[in-house]
Amino acid sequence: MNNSQQRGPGAPRTARATERSQARRAELIAIGRGLFADTSYDALSMDDIARQAGVAKGLIYYYFKNKRGYYLAIIEDAVAGLVQRASSTHDLPPMERVQHTIDGYLRYAEHHQAAYRAIVTGGVGFDAQVLAIRDAVREQLLGTIAHAAWGRAEIPALARTALVGWLSSVEGVTLEWIARRELDRGTVCSLLVRGLGGTLRLIEEYEPACPAPTRPPIP
Repeated sequence: MNNSQQRGPGAPRTARATERSQARRAELIAIGRGLFADTSYDALSMDDIARQAGVAKGLIYYYFKNKRGYYLAIIEDAVAGLVQRASSTHDLPPMERVQHTIDGYLRYAEHHQAAYRAIVTGGVGFDAQVLAIRDAVREQLLGTIAHAAWGRAEIPALARTALVGWLSSVEGVTLEWIARRELDRGTVCSLLVRGLGGTLRLIEEYEPACPAPTRPPIP
C-alpha cells in the first residue's frame, strides 16, 4: 500500500482543516484592520481585541503569539494588498502600466488609510520590522516602475536613486492627500505620473541606457 492509500480519507479532512484555519486567520486579520484603524496600538489590549473580535483571547495567541505578532500580520497583509493592487498591470503599454500602477497605489491608500500610514511611517514608533516591510514594498514598486519604463527590474545606481526620490515624494503626497482630501484621485494620479515622467527624462540625461518612455498626451 502506498503513502496516498495509507492516508486515505484523512488527507482531504486535513486539507479542509487547513483551509478553515487559513480562513479563520484571514478573518481575524480583517477584524484587526478595523480595530487598529479606529484605536491606537497602545490603547488596545489583547482583552480589548478579543472582546471586540468576539473570540477567546487564546485564539489570537494561537494564530499570532502576541499583540505585536497580530499587528505585524495585519501590516504584512496590508502590504500584500497594496503591492497586488499597484502591480496588476498585465500587458498594458508602458505609460498606461505606470498610470495603472500609481492609480492602484492611490486607491489602496484611499480605502486602507490606517494600514497605509502604518506602512509608510513605520508603524508604532520606530519599528524596525515594520520599516523592513515598508522597504520591501518600495523594492517591489521600484521594480514595477522600472520594468514598465525599461522592461527590466535591475537598474543603474543613479536611476535607482532618482526613482527612490520620486517614490518618497509619492508617499508624502499620498499622506497629504488622504489627510486633507482637497483633490480628487485622478488629479493626484496625474500629478504623480507627470512627476515620474520628469524624473525619467532626467534619468535619461545621465543614463542614456535608460531612455524615458514616450510622453503621453496631456489630458
